[in-house]
Amino acid sequence: MTVMNRTRRVTANLPEDVLRDAQAVTGQGITETIVTGLRLVRRARAYERAMALKGKLHLDVDLAASRERRRR
Repeated sequence: MTVMNRTRRVTANLPEDVLRDAQAVTGQGITETIVTGLRLVRRARAYERAMALKGKLHLDVDLAASRERRRR
């Protein structure tokens, strides 16, 4: 099954120096640089949500048994 990514054309006013510096970091064009930045924003939100769970999950793992299990 192939999933096609939908795209949206947007117009944005971006600070020239910020865009230039971001492109220098990514080594990519404008679209690719913006997509990379948006993915980083999404990843940061997922990290924040995961960190909000810190200390709220209790895992009962037998480390000795886990280490003895057969590896693939």
